[in-house]
Amino acid sequence: MYTSGEKSMRTQKITISVIGGHRPNPKVERLSYKVGKIIAEMGCVTVCGGLSGVMEAVAKGAHEAGGMTIGLLPGKDKTDANPYINIALPTTIGYARNAMVVCSADLVVAMPGSYGTQSEICYALVYGRLVLDFGQWNFPNTVKIKSIKDFETKLKKYVQELRAGKCLNSPKLKPSVEI
Repeated sequence: MYTSGEKSMRTQKITISVIGGHRPNPKVERLSYKVGKIIAEMGCVTVCGGLSGVMEAVAKGAHEAGGMTIGLLPGKDKTDANPYINIALPTTIGYARNAMVVCSADLVVAMPGSYGTQSEICYALVYGRLVLDFGQWNFPNTVKIKSIKDFETKLKKYVQELRAGKCLNSPKLKPSVEI
């Protein structure tokens, strides 16, 4: 339980944000579904942008495995959420919600995507969230994922660490230019 001066969050469910493109190819869509299923099977909550593509595939996998899904929507209408979102939260802030998607998570899974996904990875690193790179983004200070089995193994380890109260913050990036 949280008391003044403590920073423990482990009375809450572990949240894992999955980020990725809204027009994935069929292979990425199948992979995203499996990622959502694994997250749910580990008893974690799946957070995403709540719309189509990777977001819908991951939410479907989590939902069908009995997991909880939260969609942080860019607009003002809950009905914009894909049918696998349990809790739709309209933000009315468009792409600025990308910061909310990653900051609401204990860790972030980055699937293939485009500029929106890239911005979310940057936010995650700025705010010290651990990023599991399943999209070959090759950002520094991320954990590279090679296969679905590799993902499951690494996620299980990180979830166990979170449940044990360990902090998984990503190392802070050093400035590329010294002043």
